[in-house]
Amino acid sequence: MNGNKESRITKTYEQLIDAWNSRNAEAMALLFTESGESIGFDGSMSKGPLEINEHLAPIFENHPTAPYVYKIKEVRMIGEEAAIVRAIAGMIPPGESDLKPEVNTHHTLVVVLKGEQWKIDLFQNTPAQFHGRPELVEQMTEELRRQL
Repeated sequence: MNGNKESRITKTYEQLIDAWNSRNAEAMALLFTESGESIGFDGSMSKGPLEINEHLAPIFENHPTAPYVYKIKEVRMIGEEAAIVRAIAGMIPPGESDLKPEVNTHHTLVVVLKGEQWKIDLFQNTPAQFHGRPELVEQMTEELRRQL
């Protein structure tokens, strides 16, 4: 894959994380296509920048959301104008200094090229609880700690 293309794609994911970490619902929502969907950690769904902003704004206003620590695991092209970004992420709760393994997650993005910009068509935030396999939770947590 063209290195410049991959860096532009990963930049889109990084902007998503930066917007979350700075608690900026509008900046986060503007990264999505007009029909882009966001599926949250709790299963909530929002579609399109307006609905995504309306969903996130009260969360950021009323809850001390934890920032993400992440590691991009894969960028895979689907043709010339679409890609899948797969990452793992964890959160450090406000006032704490370490990751909370119970909220580790897999992030999956489908991004599409719109003009000159890569936009998010789907963002899915899937809990990584690995039921009955605590060693996988610990392995993921350790991998994320190395990003700190």
